[in-house]
Amino acid sequence: MGFGLLSVSIWLPIAFGILLLAVGREGNPGMARWLALIGAIASFVVTIPLITGFDAGSAALQFQENLPWIERFSIRYHLGVDGISVWFVLLTAFITIIVVLAGWEVITDRVHQYMGAFLILSGLMVGVFSAADAMLFYVFFEATLIPMYIIIGVWGGPRRVYAAFKFFLYTLLGSLLMLIALVYLYHQSGGSFEITAWHKLPLPMSAQTLLFFAFFAAFAVKVPMWPVHTWLPDAHVEAPTGGSVVLAAIMLKLGAYGFLRFSMPIAPDAAHKFAGFIIALSLVAVIYVGLVAMVQKDMKKLVAYSSIAHMGFVTLGFFLFNELGVSGGLVQMISHGFVSGAMFLAIGVLYDRVHSREIATYGGVVNTMPKFAAFVLFFTMANCGLPGTGGFVGEWMVILGAVKVNFWIGALAATALILGAAYSLWMYKRVYFGDVTNDDVRGLTDINAREFLLMAVLAIATLWMGVYPKPFTDVMHESVDSLLKHVAVSKLPTP
Repeated sequence: MGFGLLSVSIWLPIAFGILLLAVGREGNPGMARWLALIGAIASFVVTIPLITGFDAGSAALQFQENLPWIERFSIRYHLGVDGISVWFVLLTAFITIIVVLAGWEVITDRVHQYMGAFLILSGLMVGVFSAADAMLFYVFFEATLIPMYIIIGVWGGPRRVYAAFKFFLYTLLGSLLMLIALVYLYHQSGGSFEITAWHKLPLPMSAQTLLFFAFFAAFAVKVPMWPVHTWLPDAHVEAPTGGSVVLAAIMLKLGAYGFLRFSMPIAPDAAHKFAGFIIALSLVAVIYVGLVAMVQKDMKKLVAYSSIAHMGFVTLGFFLFNELGVSGGLVQMISHGFVSGAMFLAIGVLYDRVHSREIATYGGVVNTMPKFAAFVLFFTMANCGLPGTGGFVGEWMVILGAVKVNFWIGALAATALILGAAYSLWMYKRVYFGDVTNDDVRGLTDINAREFLLMAVLAIATLWMGVYPKPFTDVMHESVDSLLKHVAVSKLPTP
C-alpha cells in the first residue's frame, strides 16, 4: 500500500515548515504568518477524513501504508491508526492551528523559523501516533526533541538554555534504554521491527521485566511521571506560550501513548506484576504534585504542576487493566489537550500585556478584561473537573475504574478533584477577583478578535467533550477492548 492520508498528514506540515525555513530571516514576517496558517489549516483538513472514514467497529490498524525503507534490517515505512491513536492525529493538527494563531502578533523575531519549527514538530508528532514499525516510531519519537529544543532555547525566557538542555537530556537518556529494548526484540522476533509482530512474541519473565523498565525509562520521563518530572516546570516556565501549549497538549501524550503501544502489549506479565508500582507513582503525582501546585507563585509553574497531576490520572487509568480505566485515561489525554492548552494561552495573554507571570502582580483583572476573565473561569472550572466539561469525563471514568479494582485507590484518586479545585480556584481568585491593585492591571485592554476566537474554539471543544463524549469513546472502544483481551493473556513461553 502506497502513499496515503497518513503520509500527507505527516509530510505536509513538514514541507510547509521546511519552506518557511528556506525563506530565511530576511523574509516578510507577514507572509511567514500566512504561509504557516495555510500550512496548519491544510494539515488539519487532510486529517478529517481519518475520523469520518474510520470504522469504529474494527480494532485493526486502518489507513495503512506499508513500504520498504531500510530493507537490509527489515525496517519498513509502515503507518496505520486505530481507535487509540486516531484522535491524537487530529488533536495534533488542531493544536498546531491554535499555536500559529497564538504567536501571530506576539512573535516578531525570527518569525519564519518560529512558525517553521512548530509545523515540522506537528508532522513529527503525527508520525509518532501513526508509526506501526518500531524503528520508524523511534525516529519520529526522538526527532520531536529537536524542534522543541530549538523553540525553548531560542524564543524562551531568561533561563531558556538551561531549561532546553535539561528537557533534551532527560528525554534523550530515557530513550536510549528504549533503543536497546528495540534491538533485543528485533533479534528475538527473527529480524522484524513490526510492533504487531512483537505483541505476539513469547518472552520469559526476566526479559519482560527488563523490557518493561527499559520502556518505562523512556515513557515515564515523557509523561512525565514522578519523580522524573522536574524538567517539565522549567521547560514550561521558559518556553514561549506556543511551546508550552504544544508541550502540555501533545508532547506529554507521546509517553502515555507509548505505554499502550509497547509496555503493556509486549510485556503483559511484567505490566501486571508492576501495575501496583505504576499506580503508586501515579497517586503520588495526583496528590503530592497537586499539593506542590498549591504553593506556586508563578502561574505557569502552577499549571505545569497541574499537568503532571492530571497526567498521573492517565497512567493510573492505564494500569487498572479495565475498560473504564484505559478509556478514561485516553479521554483525559484528549480533554487535557484542550484545557491545558487554553490555560497556557490565557497566561500568555496576560504576559504579553504585563510581562509578568507572578500571581502577586495581578488582582482585579475581571474589572478590566471581563470577556477574558469569563473564558478563563470556564477553563479553570474544567481544570478542576467540573461536570459538563471535558475535564470531568476522563477523571470520572478513571475513578470508577479504580473503585472496581480497589475502593481506596479510587478514594485517593478522587482527592485530585479537591486539590485541583483548591489550586485552580485560588489562583483565579488572586489574579482575577478583587479590586484593581496596580496601574498595570488598570491599563489592561480586553482580548481582541483573534484571542477571542482562540478561546472560543477551545471552549467549544472542552464543552463538547464534557456534554457529549460518545464520539470519542465509541471510536476507541474496540481498540481498547482488543488491547485488554491481549494483555490479559500470559506471554510466558510454555515449557
